[in-house]
Amino acid sequence: MRIRPKQPDIPADRPETLRHEITALLIEESLTAREISERVGIQEKEVLEHLEHIKIARHAGLVITAALCLACGFSFRKRERLKGPGRCPVCRSEHIAEPRFSIR
Repeated sequence: MRIRPKQPDIPADRPETLRHEITALLIEESLTAREISERVGIQEKEVLEHLEHIKIARHAGLVITAALCLACGFSFRKRERLKGPGRCPVCRSEHIAEPRFSIR
């Protein structure tokens, strides 16, 4: 059985950079990382990396709406990481609304 050499991934043709595209989406409306991932066509993990850079760029004005526990109402306001939490520290529920991102 022969192993074929893997073909290199060819990036999609884009009229603007991914960060500009994500920024344009976030100016229009508030989205979760998953929604951004679906619209831009990249993995959610990559979206979080790009959001980290957009967050650092002070002129962008990234606004993060905190994740919220849907069982007890606990708000994750002090959370520094952009990725949503896995479990509520108060009630231990895993039913959590993802953080939303927008740009003013």
